[in-house]
Amino acid sequence: MAEDLGPRGDERGIWFPPHECNPFPLAAGGALLYAMLRVQGVRKSFAGRPALHGLTLEVARGSVYGLLGHNGAGKSTTLGVVLGQVHPDAGEAFIGGVSVQRDRAGALARTGAVFEAPRFYEYLSGWRNLEIFTSYSAVVPVQRMREVVALVGLEKRIHDLVGAYSQGMRQRLGLAQALLPESELLLLDEPTNGLDPEGIAEMRALLQRLNRERGMTVVFCSHLLTEVELLCTHGAVLCGGRKVFEGMWASLATGERVLRLEVGDWGQAVVVLGKMAGVEVLAPGEVRMGADVEAADVVAALVHGSVRVQAVELRRRTLEQVYLELTRGAEAEGGAGCAGGAEGARML
Repeated sequence: MAEDLGPRGDERGIWFPPHECNPFPLAAGGALLYAMLRVQGVRKSFAGRPALHGLTLEVARGSVYGLLGHNGAGKSTTLGVVLGQVHPDAGEAFIGGVSVQRDRAGALARTGAVFEAPRFYEYLSGWRNLEIFTSYSAVVPVQRMREVVALVGLEKRIHDLVGAYSQGMRQRLGLAQALLPESELLLLDEPTNGLDPEGIAEMRALLQRLNRERGMTVVFCSHLLTEVELLCTHGAVLCGGRKVFEGMWASLATGERVLRLEVGDWGQAVVVLGKMAGVEVLAPGEVRMGADVEAADVVAALVHGSVRVQAVELRRRTLEQVYLELTRGAEAEGGAGCAGGAEGARML
């Protein structure tokens, strides 16, 4: 049974933002201010083994949100709770302010989802598959189906048998199904699995276009760090069913900054740099800059000190480095691994 929402909700399962007096506050243009998706205090165990430990997430309307974690970190379980396919032991999920656990049909009315490998009737055409699957939920006008088919780039092959489709085409057909009818929230669980590099790039471009041109909110679950970094501006990192980070990916790279230098006289450069506050020489050609020091300051000091600067490169921590720091730190604190399986998040 879902935990009591107290003053944040009513018997219909509508979530009220705790900082707002008006339960349905409006921004300019009439847009609702509450999050498109909110997961609140969700716990779930399978056969006594915890999969989610009081997980709370918030996805802003119109964002592209990445849910990153090892295989077995809890990403698919989280999506299962959001779609009402997995019943939480505690907590709730809200889509557009409506509780999935209290009003699943209402919450999922404008939600589409694509999991790893969409299944279709191989002996039927892509068009006929869409007709059958949409008939299970709502009648979709033919014109709307044509629009979506064109949007995902399948108009030339939509009447071919699915059995003749490539993996990339099947993923596009699955995405078309998720976009019917008009979806405002798109949930994707490892949608690039099995795709070649070209297919991955095409899928990424399509999702970016849906977000940019239609304002669609996208939640992208993956263990491929490169794809999350390229597609999503912000998101969360899960480790062993716990959230170890949530925010903008760019904020993770604002820590240590290392400047690589090519200069005419490194010995003279060390003398000049040694007089600068907030600058530490790490190795020949490398210095660490403090928060108040910019690369331009270092270059200006070297030039003023008669040191010829030939090349400058600013190195920030990559998402891979930050991810490993977060997950290893969580493992050290919790005394357990981030996943049930042996394979972890990896670069593509």
